[in-house]
Amino acid sequence: MEPNMAEGSSLTAALLSSLLSLGVPPDLGVQVTELYRLQTALMRRRRLREMMERDRRRRQYLRRRRAFLLSSLAGVLSLITTTRRPIWVLNRSPGQNLWSVAEQFDDEEWKSQFRISKATFAFLIEQLRPDIERVRTNFRAPIEPRRRLAIALWWFSRSGEYRAIADLFGVGIATVCLIVRQVTTAILDRMYETYVSLPSGDRLDETIRAFKDRCYPQCAGAIGGTHIPIAAPRENPDDYYNQGGWHSVILQAVVDHELCFTDVYAGWPGSTGMASVLSSSDLYLKAEDRPDGYLFPREKSIMSDGVEIPVHLIGDESFPLKPWLMKGYSQHHQLSAEQRRFTYTLTSARSVVDTAFTRLKGRWRCLLKKREIDVSMMPRVVAACCVLHNMCEQLGDAFLPEWNADINPTAMSLRQPDAEPYHGDEYSTAEVIRDTITYNLLTILQY
Repeated sequence: MEPNMAEGSSLTAALLSSLLSLGVPPDLGVQVTELYRLQTALMRRRRLREMMERDRRRRQYLRRRRAFLLSSLAGVLSLITTTRRPIWVLNRSPGQNLWSVAEQFDDEEWKSQFRISKATFAFLIEQLRPDIERVRTNFRAPIEPRRRLAIALWWFSRSGEYRAIADLFGVGIATVCLIVRQVTTAILDRMYETYVSLPSGDRLDETIRAFKDRCYPQCAGAIGGTHIPIAAPRENPDDYYNQGGWHSVILQAVVDHELCFTDVYAGWPGSTGMASVLSSSDLYLKAEDRPDGYLFPREKSIMSDGVEIPVHLIGDESFPLKPWLMKGYSQHHQLSAEQRRFTYTLTSARSVVDTAFTRLKGRWRCLLKKREIDVSMMPRVVAACCVLHNMCEQLGDAFLPEWNADINPTAMSLRQPDAEPYHGDEYSTAEVIRDTITYNLLTILQY
């Protein structure tokens, strides 16, 4: 830098002497000198910026290389070292929880504790493993899928609190809550469409024949409703207060001859009437949106006395009378012998829905007690229990008599509210269909 400055000064002096020898005014020489000084300062600043930029790029390169080396070292160490629990994780010894001895249970004890057999448990694990298995990390080993499923099944089948379940399985309270939600979601995502659907094809024909054996014709299932207790929600608690004097959500379900749920609709507040719940369900929209107003294929209908009798569901007096939904005659009127016989036959065939509800709540007793769970989550829990119920029924995993909630009620059992009759029926096609079945019942059963 110094030689350049000396060279510049000599050049300036030479230029000034030449200008003076030519008789140039002195002011011009001063201006030229100032211009040169400004250009020199500009060049210095430019070179300084270039040096700073090179230094910045060098530091950035060194940081990236350091980060790459550290990440590579961490990756190598993760492969050659074992996972150790950090100090903030509670290290529970195996002897402190139920799960440490559960693997030694025989099938009878296992079913007594988890409400399903070991074979059904293994089947369920295979169905849900992709959704409930967690990746091993460098911080700690994840909870294995078998224990996750066991925790959720224990919660479904017991009325215990999160803290008690956490102690039994050697996990945290928040972990129990998270696992229940995860397993519930996995059951619905993986299994709901497979295990809950209205009958069709050969399955529909089998269902019609089975109800015909119960002396009721053209029936594809029985519909009913039940109240599931909940803790009083923070928002609009009065809406959930039912006629029985407790807070609940309503489960509306269709049940087939094998006591399996073929349609599930849950979540409406307990103060809502069954007719209102039905009218808001997908089942109702599916039937009413069809041009013929039938829920099942019209080609399955039969003719009697010139009246078309479609395949339909059967319900109690709390439901409206529709061409696709029959119910018995009101006992408030004087009934003929044929009407009494029809009502008795329909009620007897419809008993499958009450039996299914009894088995559902007896096996999965989380539906019998008010649970401290968000009301928005309760419909998913109910639907997941219905899926598990269907799975057990189809796999032949028997329901044990001691689980019957009606025979062995718990201290927290709540009496179901009485059904509220629906009085909005008017004389219509549905009434004609019901009268035709009533007065031609024996003839129709011979088809």
